[in-house]
Amino acid sequence: MNEHTRKLQYFFFSQDFSDGLRITLAVLLPGLVFGWLGKLEIGMDLSLGALCLSITDAPGPLVHKRNGMAAGLALLPIVALVTGFAQPYLWLLGIEIVLFSFLFTLFLVYGTRAGSVGTAALLLVILMMDRALPFAKLLEFTALVTVGAVWYMAVSLLTYQIRPYRSAQQALGECIRAVAGFLRLKAEFYRTGTNLENDYRRLMTQQVTVSEKQDAVRELLFRTRQMMKESTGTGRRLVLTFVDLMDLYEHITVTYYDYKAIHSRFERTGILDAIAGLVEQMASELESIGYAIQANHSYSSRLQLTASLEQLKARIDALDDPTQPGHTLVLKKILVNLRNLSQRLQDILAYFDGNAVPASRELEFGRFVSHQSFALEELRGHLTLSSSAFRHAIRMALACLVGYVVAKVLLPGHHSYWILMTTTYMLKPAFSLTKERNIHRVLGTLAGGIIGGLVLWLVQDRMALVALLFVFMLTSFSFTRSNYIVAVTFMTPFVLILFSFLGLGYLQVVEERILDTVLGCLIAFAASYVLFPNWESDQLQDYMTAVLRANLLYLQTLTETLLGSSVAEVDYKLARKEVYVSSANLAAAFQRMMSEPRAKQHHPNEVHEFVVLNHILSSNVASISSALLSHDSRSPLGGSTLLRPVRQAQQALHRSLRRLDIKEPEELPAASTDGATAPARPETTTAPDPQLTEQLDFIQKVSGDISKVTEEVLK
Repeated sequence: MNEHTRKLQYFFFSQDFSDGLRITLAVLLPGLVFGWLGKLEIGMDLSLGALCLSITDAPGPLVHKRNGMAAGLALLPIVALVTGFAQPYLWLLGIEIVLFSFLFTLFLVYGTRAGSVGTAALLLVILMMDRALPFAKLLEFTALVTVGAVWYMAVSLLTYQIRPYRSAQQALGECIRAVAGFLRLKAEFYRTGTNLENDYRRLMTQQVTVSEKQDAVRELLFRTRQMMKESTGTGRRLVLTFVDLMDLYEHITVTYYDYKAIHSRFERTGILDAIAGLVEQMASELESIGYAIQANHSYSSRLQLTASLEQLKARIDALDDPTQPGHTLVLKKILVNLRNLSQRLQDILAYFDGNAVPASRELEFGRFVSHQSFALEELRGHLTLSSSAFRHAIRMALACLVGYVVAKVLLPGHHSYWILMTTTYMLKPAFSLTKERNIHRVLGTLAGGIIGGLVLWLVQDRMALVALLFVFMLTSFSFTRSNYIVAVTFMTPFVLILFSFLGLGYLQVVEERILDTVLGCLIAFAASYVLFPNWESDQLQDYMTAVLRANLLYLQTLTETLLGSSVAEVDYKLARKEVYVSSANLAAAFQRMMSEPRAKQHHPNEVHEFVVLNHILSSNVASISSALLSHDSRSPLGGSTLLRPVRQAQQALHRSLRRLDIKEPEELPAASTDGATAPARPETTTAPDPQLTEQLDFIQKVSGDISKVTEEVLK
């Protein structure tokens, strides 16, 4: 199967496609049915209500989806009535738009789902700008929009009831494939002639993707009690397969070595390309497992990893040199890690067995997801210019005011509300996101205008146009979250087809849409650059602080393990999760910063080095901690000899943390420096493991390097 065919299969079984199909059918059907009955206007109003509510239907647990749609359902009729009363008065409508755009943007304080509720309400306000409705018509319109929203909510909830595990399977499958992509990039570190600098950059980019997919699965699985409580069945297997996947991901991340030294010693032997090939096979196997779960298919492995591992072992043994003891030690470590990865793959394959899962594998899953407060105090705490959400709300209100003046006073047209709609959709909290969205919107609108114009010129049959309308809507809604330029490219043709059904000339509509889109993008771009600009470099210290805190906590678990203290599995995995999430957040912020104006980029080389060094540090900490915890040892492993480098590493990270955050205590807590919380144990009399000592010394060195890089970043 070639790569393009495989990507098509992934797409058609993806959550994006399922959601796009649901939204398309729910939005299109009312218009088609009532249009066929000769009541197109009623059908359009019903479809409008469904379209607005679909914005609130983001992926996530059922209870969150239901609450989000219920909030949107309650807000839409209120917004419709208020806008209908204000519409005849130009000045009053302007005030409403400014106030609503500010208020609805502030919903982001309560998370992205709450923000989508505000977006849905604001969309309805904008679409009603040019609709002058008498009181009776306004009540009818409000009722139809509300019924359309109820229709969409019913379709969405019914879909979940029919296939309750489908979204979780799709999310888990996509997460597994993202981890497979991460593993495939790790294979590149062993390739002959590889560029390690580029490898690290691509690895950090993929880490962001993996973190996003993991968060999506956590939200779906760990907040859905039915799945966690099942002793057998699909839901339970989904939860525990994700737990196994996280353990697999940890083993992928811990496989750090001095790749430059490895290449200088072994590249000419060809053994590194053999290792890369084996890692690539494992990545392909993991990708196939992810696809099978995503598509809800059975799967049987055909990969003979045991034989491949034995062949690799024979090649490594052949390189042994009696005159250089330990010459191939690093290769043997790699082999051990590959065997561990192979075992983890077998654990994940247990998903397809359908057997009951032992109850001993319970974890406190609720501790792995964050909990959003919806208290009014949460909103009050953001009513200050120090809050990025508050600054963005002011920015949105002022940009909407400018867009409204341009649309109503300077360039009034049949569809001038497109200017305001584009502005609200293009203006994002961060400049980098606004810039990217603007570019995609303009290019997609131009391409879509050409496609739509050609379609309407060449195709005259109305049934054929309806079929094309369905295809364009489905494609647009399916790519809205994953590839915005594709979504916009196909959005414009379906808008043009809709207006052609209403009797408008497509050339005029194309011209107006392109002009309004460009104007809206210019307003959004200017607002993002001029009005309280949100530069990533201004927030990098917060992300760096979070990474250092997470790695300090991770080092503390290592200290407790070396002391022989009991470390609960859930506490270790929570510390591991914080490292992954904070590292991915920092890497994402760095990527966004690199798309900002060069003058706004703050020490990019040093920040990149900080990202890589922290990845190396957490990989080595995980490597030691997971190995020690797997042996379930409760004996101290080397006394002060082994603890000294860990303590010094903690002190180095704490110094860096103090430089970034002056509120940080001057001294580490006693438990973090001397193991005061551990029970008193006799000093070990056995000689420390030289490999363990070497790794701990390396952790100390990397921590010292992080401290130096932090100084450079703060200059």
